Amino acid sequence: MKIAVLGGDGFCGWPASLHLSDLGHDVLIVDNLSRRRIDEELGASSLTPIVTPEERLSAWQEVGGRQIRFAEIDVAQDYDALLDLLVTERPDAVVHFAEQRAAPYSMKSPAHKRYTVDNNTNATHNVLCALVESGLDAHLVHLGTMGVYGYGTAGMKIPEGYLDVEVTTDQGERIGQQILYPTNPGSIYHMTKCLDQQLFAYYAKNDRLRITDLHQGIIWGTHTDQTLRDERLINRFDYDGDYGTVLNRFLMQAAVGYPLTVHGTGGQTRAFIHIRDMVRCVQIALDNPPGRGDRVKIFNQMTETHRVRDLAEMVARISDASVELVPNPRHEAAENELHVSNDTFLDLGLEPTLLEEGLLLEVEDVARRYADRADLDKIPCTSVWTVEQQPGVPTSRVPTPPSGPGPSPTSSPAEAAAPQSA
Repeated sequence: MKIAVLGGDGFCGWPASLHLSDLGHDVLIVDNLSRRRIDEELGASSLTPIVTPEERLSAWQEVGGRQIRFAEIDVAQDYDALLDLLVTERPDAVVHFAEQRAAPYSMKSPAHKRYTVDNNTNATHNVLCALVESGLDAHLVHLGTMGVYGYGTAGMKIPEGYLDVEVTTDQGERIGQQILYPTNPGSIYHMTKCLDQQLFAYYAKNDRLRITDLHQGIIWGTHTDQTLRDERLINRFDYDGDYGTVLNRFLMQAAVGYPLTVHGTGGQTRAFIHIRDMVRCVQIALDNPPGRGDRVKIFNQMTETHRVRDLAEMVARISDASVELVPNPRHEAAENELHVSNDTFLDLGLEPTLLEEGLLLEVEDVARRYADRADLDKIPCTSVWTVEQQPGVPTSRVPTPPSGPGPSPTSSPAEAAAPQSA
């Protein structure tokens, strides 16, 4: 299968590209390297050293024995280049990772909010338009988020995209139907994924595009089977307050002796998936496309749920780290339950990688190895949703890093110019 991976240089796109190439697929990465420019903007590089795209691809050809090609295209801004690529390459499938992926970054300033909406929504709509205009019958697999559902439960498991409802007509007749599960975004980033979902529904109905939307949980872990083969293939490890995912952040903080920063009460329950399972899920989705004219196929791409404070206590126990509650920068409930259905991936053969001490220690070992690259001032999250303190949320200080004071949690985020789109 020929597969175009949009955003293939990023945190999810790179290991997914390697995994698909290793399976024998012809992989073409399309990226404009915006995530690397965001590193420069934030002054917070990956904890792991990331080589240039050319070095990455050369290393894979050496150790993986296969070629991955690369095209530098701004999917959100250069529609003509994207269309030309689809017409020329005629991929069998397109995997869409080309969106700004961080909720805190999307809330950093008005400029970042506008950038996130412009980039993410334009990228998705350009891909859909280009697929229609090119006449390709290519399967589009999109990486979405569990955050489209919001973080709560109505006394039932969150279904995979669609909700069974019953309506009563004016004549008293009861009619059953399925609707998209109501969205409840918690940030500008999450809102763009909700907009994606509506675009997908329209294009599947109107233009009979074949689309799979993966509602993914929070990724943890660092290595896949492919990224382990050579240090030049290593994946990103983001630890800063904007891009670092919560469990990886805890493990990095434990490795460098920084108190584990739990936002608010730590009562937030979230869905999680290991990075190895993420690449397998993309593979499974590609192997099981919807038919032409079918509605969008939606998978909940997660393997387990955990409460944030429980994760912190687990990491503290195995790493002898301390835990500190800090003000929650997000506008969210202090406590929530979350129950999720993920039957489709399990039925299709996914064997979940669940949290266990060995894998947690593996991540911490990676953090210790590259601890000298850490900038401890970048650990606290300074992007805020609202200036008002939420009820029940403690107002304790941001812990002081071992090497000096960190930024104040109330400091104004810089109105930095948004980088070029992904």
